[in-house]
Amino acid sequence: MFRRREPVPIAFIAEADTFRSNVTPPPRERASAGQIAGRWLTGLTLAAGLVGALILGMPALSQDPSPAHTQHSEASDGR
Repeated sequence: MFRRREPVPIAFIAEADTFRSNVTPPPRERASAGQIAGRWLTGLTLAAGLVGALILGMPALSQDPSPAHTQHSEASDGR
């Protein structure tokens, strides 16, 4: 396997971690009013869906200690 002949100084490796570029990235484009409204509408729709699912699911999750009526099979009466 190929091996380096000259050692790399540790200080050089340490400086490579702290290197900062002098090139600044371009500024971000501002979102248009339609994009902002779309994001709000999407978030509101998701939140309303979660709340609606919780409201509709609560009766199924509640425990009823005394059922109003019990189901009775007529097929078991004759035996």
